[in-house]
Amino acid sequence: MLFAFTGKDKPGALQVRIDTRPAHVAFLEKLNAEGTLKIAGPFLDEEGKPSGSLVVIEAADKKAAEAILGEDPYAKAGLFASTEIRQWNWTFNKPEGI
Repeated sequence: MLFAFTGKDKPGALQVRIDTRPAHVAFLEKLNAEGTLKIAGPFLDEEGKPSGSLVVIEAADKKAAEAILGEDPYAKAGLFASTEIRQWNWTFNKPEGI
């Protein structure tokens, strides 16, 4: 099953995001190599600066998705003011084999 994670950054937390980004990218690269990561990228504010995240992963169930995403260095650093994980159905423009 696919699960979409959305996280909204805490106000004024851009430096936390910048400082934690190398570990976050390494985490996503690991998930990608395992075939778990499907898509990911930041939400941008009106000035074009990162202000949140969208990560879609494949997991057995929501509990497994929560466990995987709980290991994200951004989550561990307390970057997010709010988060949500929802089961997601990739309907349009889905690459073959996913």
